[in-house]
Amino acid sequence: MPTVSILGAGPIGASIAHRLAQRGRIRSIRLIDSNATLAAGKALDILQSGPVENFDVRLTASDAELAAVGSPVIVIADDSADGPWEGERGLALVNRLVRAGTNATLVFAAGSQVWLMEKAHAELGISTARMVGTAATAVVGAVRALAGLELGVASVELTVAGRPPALVVGWSAATTDGTLLTDRVPAHRLLAISQAVPKLWPPAPYAIGSATAPIVEALLVGARRLLPALTIVDGDLGVRSTAVMLPLELGGCRVRRYVLPTLSPQERTELVRGLS
Repeated sequence: MPTVSILGAGPIGASIAHRLAQRGRIRSIRLIDSNATLAAGKALDILQSGPVENFDVRLTASDAELAAVGSPVIVIADDSADGPWEGERGLALVNRLVRAGTNATLVFAAGSQVWLMEKAHAELGISTARMVGTAATAVVGAVRALAGLELGVASVELTVAGRPPALVVGWSAATTDGTLLTDRVPAHRLLAISQAVPKLWPPAPYAIGSATAPIVEALLVGARRLLPALTIVDGDLGVRSTAVMLPLELGGCRVRRYVLPTLSPQERTELVRGLS
């Protein structure tokens, strides 16, 4: 199994490393941070929890950001000193990786990296198939849980789409136990959840870690189902070089395709308006 590199040992990066280790499908993880001592300490903390949490992985630490170049998947998270890789500083990091010859798929994990994803495509020419954003994925899990509470179930099947923080819930096609959610939950309760969605942004580091790990795994080993995440849309929905959360088919260390979700006319109008 190849090594997954995580750039940043801050709260987001450490959470992703820990969640990947717990799930046990990725056997080799490299945690890279400007503070190598701190990164090594966090790696050791995770490894020492292995016997208790029943996992066994290879987890190393480094302060050399270009050590990530050979990884098939690079997670861009948050440096312990300077916070999330974002803005021009983040774009410079991505440019250094590109100039060093990386062919990896880049996973943008922080909530503040939407602009960075878009600029990496528009200015650096990185393929849409090689970029995915995962902070918004954590919002989907929260919305599914909130909807599930209305019926006393753990979760429901639904789609959340859009460019954060303007996210739209696809209530019209949401289901649970083979029935439409709109047939079982009053409209005013669904509206209340929709109105709470902006408060869920940005997600906390642990939520991002839990949302990011399955996507990293799917990139490497594939997945049987579509997973929601940010991807660059270049033509559909009336936008260009825009990061939009959509259901994705992942595998082969690439975004194979995105799927436009089933939405009511009102939901689709709201989605397009949020992208403009």
